[in-house]
Amino acid sequence: MQAQRLLKEYKGIKSEPSEDISLAPVDDDDLLHWSALIRGPVGTPFEAGVFKLAITIPTQYPLEPPKVRFITKVFHPNIHFKSGEICLDLLKNAWSAIYTLQSVCRAIASLLASPEPDSPLNCDCGNLLRSGDVRGYNSMVRMYTKLYAQIPFQTM
Repeated sequence: MQAQRLLKEYKGIKSEPSEDISLAPVDDDDLLHWSALIRGPVGTPFEAGVFKLAITIPTQYPLEPPKVRFITKVFHPNIHFKSGEICLDLLKNAWSAIYTLQSVCRAIASLLASPEPDSPLNCDCGNLLRSGDVRGYNSMVRMYTKLYAQIPFQTM
């Protein structure tokens, strides 16, 4: 079931590529390890960046969510700066088998645009937003995006 589902998703991604998300298995012979590139959402301090994700598919997929983490360092309250861990309900208790790897990447892009400072993995970042320092937050995001996320977007 897992391999059929992943092959179907991969064929769909290849037949209708996205302008903002590039997603593919790391190795065509291993459908359990994927890589993704996400363009920073337009109108956000992330928009100048391209962010790389590592995706590991569990054996019970699609009944269990994939494990996703950022490879690119990101300044965001819901992303751990060092490990790349992501705090997103969809990847934990709100998972449903109707979601695809591409929809997961879209949810992560939406999270970049709409941070949730009340459940931070990066407390410094969360504190900036909770204290109302949006200007400081945006400045830090732009700086880290410029430092770490200036890679070319390419289709995988």
